Amino acid sequence: MPVAHAQTPAAAATRPEGALTESTETAEPGEGSATGAARLPLPRFVSLKAARVNLRVGPGKDYAVSWLYLKPGLPVEIIQEYDLWRRIRDAEGTEGWVHRSLLSGDRTALAAPWLKGKKEATIAMHRSAATDGPVVAEMEPGVVTKVRECSFGWCQVEAAGRKGFVAQNEIWGVYPDERF
Repeated sequence: MPVAHAQTPAAAATRPEGALTESTETAEPGEGSATGAARLPLPRFVSLKAARVNLRVGPGKDYAVSWLYLKPGLPVEIIQEYDLWRRIRDAEGTEGWVHRSLLSGDRTALAAPWLKGKKEATIAMHRSAATDGPVVAEMEPGVVTKVRECSFGWCQVEAAGRKGFVAQNEIWGVYPDERF
């Protein structure tokens, strides 16, 4: 199931898709506080927590909304921090600012978003971490998966109730050779 985006009037002039909204939920787990506590490394992958998330042109509610994300669990990359705001980048390269309360430390990934629109493109989910392992599912490009762990070029994922392994280089939301 592909990623769903909705278009806001502000985004209409710059891009055919996008989406986001503010909430008062807690900050991403393990993140340092605004008082100067230890910070997590940059860049890093996280996911969207809320069902509606506003992407802003600057770090604050007074800045215009450029996108509205409508897909909770969508992976994004934090590339900069300012106070309680995080500058993020999505799989398509769109960048903007969101409040940290809208982000989760849960790891997710997109199945080969660079293959979207290509005929008969699928990503194999294997029962074991091996190319010759039985295939338990075929995912279309853009499917959001939960990522349980990654090591030695394979990630254990879950999508639509199916669990298995995908090659780390076939998903966006983890770094090459990242282990966790």
